[in-house]
Amino acid sequence: MPIILGLLGAITLAFIWIMRMRNAAEMTHEIAGVAQDVLSAARRLGFRRKLNTHPVDSLDEPKLAIGALGIAFLELGGLPTAEQQNALLKSLQAHTGQNLGDAEETLILGRWLVNEANGREPAITRLSRRLAKLDRAGSFTPLMAVLNDVAKASRDGSVSDRQRDALTEIARAFKLN
Repeated sequence: MPIILGLLGAITLAFIWIMRMRNAAEMTHEIAGVAQDVLSAARRLGFRRKLNTHPVDSLDEPKLAIGALGIAFLELGGLPTAEQQNALLKSLQAHTGQNLGDAEETLILGRWLVNEANGREPAITRLSRRLAKLDRAGSFTPLMAVLNDVAKASRDGSVSDRQRDALTEIARAFKLN
């Protein structure tokens, strides 16, 4: 009897170990898929990372900066809902003239840029300064329209304190105060 119990225990342990290894392999494939999504979005949108510079400083396209700022601003208001993300996507299409595929890839690359900037608040500062350098006059109106649509899509239709601080930082970057 103890031999049978020991054998059952060994089989159970082997089964658990195999299942954990399978789950680890699946997570590895998922992470590789996310990395591939970012790479293909960057390639399709023409983003080229320059050596020895921060990825945000490598931006040459204002639409990418507006998309990344939209993501960061949305996430400052809390965990975004699917409706809020869809509102950001539609607003990005409407105000930057992108088609659906380009807007989706802009948001994929934008989320990566926010992560590379070490969070939402630092991303707002860095991205708004870069956007002001790229196209101070032409990009401010579409940016504010996108952020306004994001704010309207929030649960109560207003901005949070962190989002208000982000708007102040954007105004500072565009030298409006």
